[in-house]
Amino acid sequence: MSLPVLQKKGDIILGGLFSLHDMVMEPSLSFTSKPPPAHCTRFNFRTFRWMQTMIFAIEDINRDGKLLPNITLGYKIFDSCSTPHQALKAVMELVRNEKVTGVEVEKESQGTCRGTVPAVIGDGGSTQSLVVARFLGVFQVPQVSYFSSCACLSDKKEFPAFLRTMPSDLFQVDAMVQLVKHFGWTWVGVIAGDDAYGLGGANIFADEVRKLGVCVALNEVIPKNRAQITISSIISKIRSSGARVILVFAVEQDAAALFDEALRHDISEGLTGIQWLASEAWSTAAVLSTPKKYHHILQGSMGFAIRRAQIPGLQDFLLSLNPSRPGALPNPFVIPFWEEMFQCSLGVQTEGQEHNVEDKRPCSGAEDLESVKNIYSDVSQLRISYNVYKAVYAIVHALKAMRSCVKGKGPFSQQACPNTDNIQPWQLLHYIKQVEYISSFGDEIKFDENGDPAAMYDLVNWQMGQDGEMEFVTIGKFDETTTVGKQKLQIEEPIIVWNSNETNVPLSVCSSICPAGTRKSIRPNFPVCCHDCVVCTAGEISNQTDAIECVRCLPEFWSNNEKTACIPKYVDFLSFSGTMGIILTVISLIGSFCTCVVAFIFSYHRTTPIVKANNSELSFLLLFSLTLCFLCSLTFIGRPSEWSCMLRHTAFGITFVLCISCILGKTIVVLMAFKATLPGSNVMKWFGPAQQKAIITICTMIQVIICTVWLVVVPPTPRKLIPRESVIVILLCAEGSPVAFSLVLGYIGLLACVCLLLAFLARKLPDNFNEARLITFSMLIFCAVWIAFVPAYISSPGKYSTATEVFAILASSYGLLGCIFAPKCYIILLRPEKNTWKHLMAKPDKS
Repeated sequence: MSLPVLQKKGDIILGGLFSLHDMVMEPSLSFTSKPPPAHCTRFNFRTFRWMQTMIFAIEDINRDGKLLPNITLGYKIFDSCSTPHQALKAVMELVRNEKVTGVEVEKESQGTCRGTVPAVIGDGGSTQSLVVARFLGVFQVPQVSYFSSCACLSDKKEFPAFLRTMPSDLFQVDAMVQLVKHFGWTWVGVIAGDDAYGLGGANIFADEVRKLGVCVALNEVIPKNRAQITISSIISKIRSSGARVILVFAVEQDAAALFDEALRHDISEGLTGIQWLASEAWSTAAVLSTPKKYHHILQGSMGFAIRRAQIPGLQDFLLSLNPSRPGALPNPFVIPFWEEMFQCSLGVQTEGQEHNVEDKRPCSGAEDLESVKNIYSDVSQLRISYNVYKAVYAIVHALKAMRSCVKGKGPFSQQACPNTDNIQPWQLLHYIKQVEYISSFGDEIKFDENGDPAAMYDLVNWQMGQDGEMEFVTIGKFDETTTVGKQKLQIEEPIIVWNSNETNVPLSVCSSICPAGTRKSIRPNFPVCCHDCVVCTAGEISNQTDAIECVRCLPEFWSNNEKTACIPKYVDFLSFSGTMGIILTVISLIGSFCTCVVAFIFSYHRTTPIVKANNSELSFLLLFSLTLCFLCSLTFIGRPSEWSCMLRHTAFGITFVLCISCILGKTIVVLMAFKATLPGSNVMKWFGPAQQKAIITICTMIQVIICTVWLVVVPPTPRKLIPRESVIVILLCAEGSPVAFSLVLGYIGLLACVCLLLAFLARKLPDNFNEARLITFSMLIFCAVWIAFVPAYISSPGKYSTATEVFAILASSYGLLGCIFAPKCYIILLRPEKNTWKHLMAKPDKS
């Protein structure tokens, strides 16, 4: 059974395929009889306008006569009903009269061109065009599509005869990706129609945005049967994903099914605030923009639409259609159009078309189209219609070029020209590929090597007009032909209206932006865009948002509290202003004062026996050295410098040796004094005052020599200890030479041990005031302090090691001062009756 066809005879017949209906009602098959014809349903006014545009362009060309003089164009148009198998049936009807049994027969056929179809305009949907292009490609019959944008159709090996006036989805996707990048969206949902157009475009988009670090929150497919359960599941996933930007890459019918389901469940509240991105197929679709029920969901949506044009005379031509006009060509499509437009019945049964007269008022066919506001007569958004218009003119310009061929300069073998009285499709295909002209609207029309036109899009924004109707406001443009150095995408942001009338760009991220001072930490089993914001650890910073990692500060710097900047570390040393420094300074000054007080007491009572008996010169020298010991501890406090570091250790070493040498001299004197009391002993002449001074001088000079060599060879210097995981820089004095430091301490220890040994030997000498016992106790305390000092010094960190050394100096100094001089001061001040030669020389009471 033949399909309904709208045709007009002419010298050259152009084929046309248009999806005038949105779906086909398949009959039930009993397999016992011949199946009845399929019925197409849901008439599409928009596609009908496209078909009328083709007829208008052909009649305009015939009427003008300049492009093809003495040639009349005809047409043969079928309805593909938006399904591949109907499109295949239609294209087979278009070429079945041709004398074609194979490719070679097609090229060499000598039949007449009248009644044949050398080129086909259509189909609209990519899925239908795939089927048609495979069929026509076998016979090299040129096909020029006006709406098929699937990138797969650019494959010339598979579709050698396919061209189009609609840019490839590769360019549309590129524009979409640039849009997502421009607004900084990183969490985007993708919903595709279940066809070549939707699946192909959505997959390319998803792959491209991932290269920019954008994550796809969901990737769902609207089934062709528009199953309610499946679409309802998609709506639920949109709400749960948290994505505020959703790309719907589908034809208008599939997009309408998605939004109908949202309205049906009355969950539009869950979809408000979502920024919808429309693919070209529905970015200016009246089926979605006209019904007010979609306005609160789709207001603020944006998408790319191909360039539009105002075609003079088209609207009048569209409104002139009338099924009852005398002399009109038989048009099987005008009856369902009229009945759907006016919701009436003409009472005519049209074969292969849905025709239901039930519950419809009768109509005469004389109704006025101007009285109905409909997408059919709306010429404000002539985009696809303009593509149809360009497709017709591209073929006509190819025919003109073919007829203008100069004999002997043709493009074929032996420079032959084609026979214009017998047009072969494969020859016309060659000329269509070479078409290049400027349209009456100023656009350059040509095809690249893949049969694709130059990609230029308008970025449209759905905005509510003052009359409550949805308007498509152009807010930018995308031009793939832009020269290097210029942006392909240009946007006028101030005029954008976002969803829910928001004035700010919607934020669509899986996780909030990580502020400065934090870094992104990827969540396990989540896309890379989903992350937690982790505060930088101490000593690390990030001074930008969404930092991938924190940067460690240089060793001498530390992070501030906000972890946004590196600041100099706090320099830590034993300072005079610190609590510890103040305490040690006070203790040191008190010790010096006490020593001076003792020296004053001894000076005031220098004629008394107890002062004379203990060698007053050595006592005053010892007190002087003790004062220096107390004062040298102050050199350990304060900011270390080169001079203070050299002074502190040498002053400490020399003063303590001087002090111990004095005590050693006193010990020797005590011991020798009692030895001299033995009959015949002449020992004291070897230990007179001169010899004592010599002992002190020699012992001290040895330490002076050690310290001098130390300062000359490897002197102590200030040094910074910079722990990686600490907020402080420890400033201290490095010994320079651990050997020299050990020699200084070891020499002091050696003298102390000798002194302790001699004092221990003299502890039981008969005397009421045996100074050797006092020296013994003082040396025990001295040795105990410095033995404990060594492990404490080694284990103490930073300034505490310095404090430990100061404490050891002060403790040992107080021990010497207290043990040696406190008992004498006690007698001098509180027990003067014992400060006599008689008492001192008396033997101690054994009882």
